[in-house]
Amino acid sequence: MAGRTSMKPGWNLLVGLYPFGAGAMGVNLFFASLIGSWLGWPVLTPWQSAAGGLVIGLPATYAFACHIVRLMKQAEDP
Repeated sequence: MAGRTSMKPGWNLLVGLYPFGAGAMGVNLFFASLIGSWLGWPVLTPWQSAAGGLVIGLPATYAFACHIVRLMKQAEDP
C-alpha cells in the first residue's frame, strides 16, 4: 500500500450523508426486528428503531462516504 494517499471523507460529505444513513439504518433495524419476531424476539417500536438508526448510522455513513471518496478518486485518475 506504499504510495497510496489517505482516502478519508471530509466533514461536509459525512454531514451531508448522515441523515440518509441514519434513516436507512433505522428502517433496516425496524424491519430486522419484524423478521426477528418470527424467532420470538421483541418487535422494536418506530421510536426505538429511529434511536438505534442514529447510533448505527454513524459507522454506516462513514463506510459509505469512504466508498464515495474512493469512487471520486477513481473517476479523477486517467
